Amino acid sequence: MYPTDLTDHQWDCIKELIPPAKPGGKPRTLDRRAVVNAILYLTVTGCQWRMLPREYPAWQSVYTYFRTFRDDGTGPRIHDTLRAQVRQRAGRNIQPTAGALESQSVKTTQLPGVRGDDAGKKVNGRKRHILVDTLGLLLAVIVTSAALSDPAGAKLLLKR
Repeated sequence: MYPTDLTDHQWDCIKELIPPAKPGGKPRTLDRRAVVNAILYLTVTGCQWRMLPREYPAWQSVYTYFRTFRDDGTGPRIHDTLRAQVRQRAGRNIQPTAGALESQSVKTTQLPGVRGDDAGKKVNGRKRHILVDTLGLLLAVIVTSAALSDPAGAKLLLKR
């Protein structure tokens, strides 16, 4: 229905990575694909939870699944599996052996949260530290205060 919805092929690639319902308790009534599509819609559009279109399950249910997937590592598991498949199709080892580090300071609003001054770039905000493999596929990312130096951010990133 929306451009963010998974195609049948995309769903086939990840459906086994979505955890099954927990034993005991009420049986699952929501379609897992509809929940994943709702999460993708929210991620891509940046809309508020309460503004989720009616075609998707209730926002409260989607949020509950989102928190569960975040806490049980479902997101990173899907990402790592897909990255390994892309690397394999490119004729590479599924585990990267080299990478590149990059950081970028970005301005933030006056809302509360982590931020600081990057004196070199004259930016008050946050800094993204990113590690990618040789194909440019994401390996790790952290967000820190812009005041954190690049070497200190790299150390934090590599600990992940």
